[in-house]
Amino acid sequence: MPTVGIKKEAICKALDRNYTDEEFDELCFEYGLELDEVTSDYEAIVKEQGEEKAKGADTSVIYKLDIPANRYDLLCLEGISRGLNVFLSRMKPPVYEALEPSTGCRQRLVVDPSTECIRPYAVAAVLRNITFTPERYASFIELQDKLHQNLCRQRTLVAIGTHDLDTIQGPFVYKALPPQDIKFKPLNKEKEYTAVELMELYSDSPVYPVIYDAKGVVLSMPPIINGDHSKITLNTRNVFIEMTATDMTKARIALDILVTMFSEHCDAPFKIEKAEVVSPDGLQIYPILPYREEKVYAPALNHKVGISESHDKIANSLSRMCFTR
Repeated sequence: MPTVGIKKEAICKALDRNYTDEEFDELCFEYGLELDEVTSDYEAIVKEQGEEKAKGADTSVIYKLDIPANRYDLLCLEGISRGLNVFLSRMKPPVYEALEPSTGCRQRLVVDPSTECIRPYAVAAVLRNITFTPERYASFIELQDKLHQNLCRQRTLVAIGTHDLDTIQGPFVYKALPPQDIKFKPLNKEKEYTAVELMELYSDSPVYPVIYDAKGVVLSMPPIINGDHSKITLNTRNVFIEMTATDMTKARIALDILVTMFSEHCDAPFKIEKAEVVSPDGLQIYPILPYREEKVYAPALNHKVGISESHDKIANSLSRMCFTR
């Protein structure tokens, strides 16, 4: 069960109420979450390294929540606050839409057959006109880390790459090359490395897949490291998201979670720009963002859960958990 830390100040602001620790604990319980710990960076450092090391550390109160293993939408502040706001009837569940780009020309990722024996699948999308703040940026990076640790199984099933679209040019090509043919500047490094040298730095994978833009700029070497050239900054306005995978189902879920969580910060909230992936199997448009319709019957549901509620009460309860009707 993953644990997510959110600042008390941030969640109270998002919920438009100053909760006491006890009140927030009760709200989490009602929603189905567990408030595991109330702490701060300062307290954590004191506990592990002593007071001397903690001088100058952030004393902001942090709520650490235990998140159910299948609730990837609750791995960031955006998802937690959105879920709680709907639960509290402060907002309706958002409707997520995948739209064609205003230019009429989708970003394209071409999957070369050479990737078949390494990481054969890829998905892509664009977050257009997003606004980052330091807090949003940190949350964006942390969500990717949480997805990598959990759903993506330490990048073995899915590797996420996010790039400043204004620094690169499509169409993009995903291929597998001999390590001596790959050379680029990895994220937060000062010089270029060959893939052989990179494996000495990042020895968690023996494979050498690589993604290039139309000008030969390397975006990433999944699942090892992203490139420095296209890294996201606070000034980034347009984000190109690519994910390579050995499991297509997990890739689609990871893409849906990332774009639905952070499309909140786009000029057109909850609208995601489509991208196309051309693989040896054909063309596919992402994100798919599938909705499905389910019918539930009050007597059967009451019997299974062990309650006795009316159709309207059940429908209202489901609506508070982000099910639309």
